[in-house]
Amino acid sequence: MSKLTMPQAIFSLTRLLDNLAHVLRKAEENAQSRDIEPEVFLNARLAPDMWPLKKQVQIMAELCKNAPYRVAGFKAPSYEGAPASFEQCYALLERAKADIAKVSNADLGGKEDRKFTIKLSHREMDYTGMSYFTGFTVPNVHFHSTTVYNILRQNGVPLGKMDYFGAISA
Repeated sequence: MSKLTMPQAIFSLTRLLDNLAHVLRKAEENAQSRDIEPEVFLNARLAPDMWPLKKQVQIMAELCKNAPYRVAGFKAPSYEGAPASFEQCYALLERAKADIAKVSNADLGGKEDRKFTIKLSHREMDYTGMSYFTGFTVPNVHFHSTTVYNILRQNGVPLGKMDYFGAISA
């Protein structure tokens, strides 16, 4: 049985960004067809103490972009502010994909067991490359992606499981 390598794992993040773009395109089309201002969806949230959709998109893009840089031991590019339009959401997701691609397979190869520490809020967390990817990045990315999906469903956007998965290929 083959073992998942860090380059393979990181590559999967671009797919998740594409899936989110698909969901956002469906939301944008739905807003247009129902004559709803895009800001209604972009500023919607599931609960008063949760981030709005546009911030969920930003966080997901940053999580995906940060992963290869942290695993490889590089400083990740910084993103400022949440997107204010669907077009800016798409641009941010494309920027994250481009930044992920800047970290080469050679930079990631063999980094599954590289140890590092990141500061989160008021504490530091120790990880290996793979534990960071599987125990921090993937759950957080899915949380924010699912939150976007749920915000849109709550606002009447007709989405299904296949939309969450995006384009499925063999």
